[in-house]
Amino acid sequence: MRGAAIGLWLACVLATGACIWAGIEHTWAWFLVLVLSAPLAVIGTWDWFQTKHSILRNFPILGHLRFIFESVRPELMQYFVEADMDGMPYNRVVRTVVYERAKNVEGVKAFGTELDVYGHNYAYISHSVTPRPESDPDFRVQVGNSLTSKPYSASVLNISAMSFGALSPNALESLNKGAALGGFYHDTGEGGCSPYHRKYDGDLVWEVGSGYFGCRTKDGNFDPGMFKEMASIDQIKMVEIKVSQGAKAGHGGMLPGDKVTPEIAAVRCVNVGQDCISPAYHTAFSTPIELLEFNHQLRELSGGKPAGFKLCIGRPHEFLAICKAISETKLYPDFIVIDGAEGGTGAGPEEFLDHMGVPLTEGLLFAQNALVGSDIREHTRLVASAKIATAFGIASRMAMGADWCNAARAFMFAVGCIQAERCHTNTCPAGVATQDPRLYRGLDIPDKAQRVYHFHKNTLEALAQVVAAAGLDHPSELTPEHVCRRTSPTDVRSFARLYEHLEPGELWDGGGSADWQAHWNAAQAGSFQPA
Repeated sequence: MRGAAIGLWLACVLATGACIWAGIEHTWAWFLVLVLSAPLAVIGTWDWFQTKHSILRNFPILGHLRFIFESVRPELMQYFVEADMDGMPYNRVVRTVVYERAKNVEGVKAFGTELDVYGHNYAYISHSVTPRPESDPDFRVQVGNSLTSKPYSASVLNISAMSFGALSPNALESLNKGAALGGFYHDTGEGGCSPYHRKYDGDLVWEVGSGYFGCRTKDGNFDPGMFKEMASIDQIKMVEIKVSQGAKAGHGGMLPGDKVTPEIAAVRCVNVGQDCISPAYHTAFSTPIELLEFNHQLRELSGGKPAGFKLCIGRPHEFLAICKAISETKLYPDFIVIDGAEGGTGAGPEEFLDHMGVPLTEGLLFAQNALVGSDIREHTRLVASAKIATAFGIASRMAMGADWCNAARAFMFAVGCIQAERCHTNTCPAGVATQDPRLYRGLDIPDKAQRVYHFHKNTLEALAQVVAAAGLDHPSELTPEHVCRRTSPTDVRSFARLYEHLEPGELWDGGGSADWQAHWNAAQAGSFQPA
């Protein structure tokens, strides 16, 4: 192989030199020299003397094939190698379900399931011998407690946080127009409330992260006046503090200065061309009580709209400290979003993507138990967010305690994402996760908005069928008893038996397992540090 590579290079060099020395009268011969042998001779010479890539130095010209094949490996794997059930993070079966529902294509399959129903971790919902008539699929949840003067009626499926800067203008406009058509909300992400989020008047949840983009002072701290001005617009229905996120739990972020365009700078209230820092921590609070006070401040500044926060569960005593602070202050958040570690629409360090944070199942069940065990669940809605794309995903999460679900990547598929996994390179071929107008021009807003609308509508219609088959009228009636999982070839258990479930107020009475009590005793309302 090395001999062939060197031979090809030298042949190109000799052919080019010989042709030039001898002189060529025929046009076609000059064409071959200029288009074929001369460029390859130059490339091979460069490869031989450069020091950055040992492959190219040892295999001039032919070594480039390695990098060419590597660049198209995701596409080759996705289209020619992977089986329907193998792809990650979303396999082709799930992506096809989303694409079909977005295109309003009948979503039925022939010849039975392709899942291994006897395999470890196979999960299903128990149906009833007395199914109910299908309910209106427009399932709603009322959000807002006694501290809220402007409650909101939320769909059980909404668009999760995705910022301007991460997604293209056309993608955001498509998502918001689809949300307006379907009557569900669109979370802005932490990058500020951009004109593209607001263009079509779809309901918004304004997410405020640690960078306070869109409501920050020049030194990067929270600006109440700027927040109040933006939060007062009617299109913003709720506000959400991003404490942490599943893909980068406990990690901040930075938008490099060369990507901070005048438009992005105006939305985020930062300087053009300077690095846009999103710290790993908030400056507006540092204790559980201060978090709740800040949450209540946002509620009041917004004119009484529901206010809550999003986090990925990490150290158990820290979330329990928040629960103790809620009990002590009575500053109940209107909602808490639990983001699973398997979530993530953008890029993050591999260690954080793969090995940081609690996955959604355990995180959601922990939060549900913590809120119930500390006797505050009735005052706060619980939201599930991470890798939810089907009616089964919604139903199973609501059975675990969620009041509604948020989805990000599923809605990205609806507007055309092909899982190219180039979200951080600005080269998204579908025009979804890029700021390159040459790429996002291909994303037609009216068409993609219809796909967003149809995906939501058809998924909730499928949810209505699942709920009716379980003998229920509303997905809020689902319980852990309805969801079962195979734990071995001979054992299937419902989530009611598989996981511990606390009774209301049990933690205050010393109940729960030894682990629960150890975490509870370590929690203190005035600090995130263990007692």
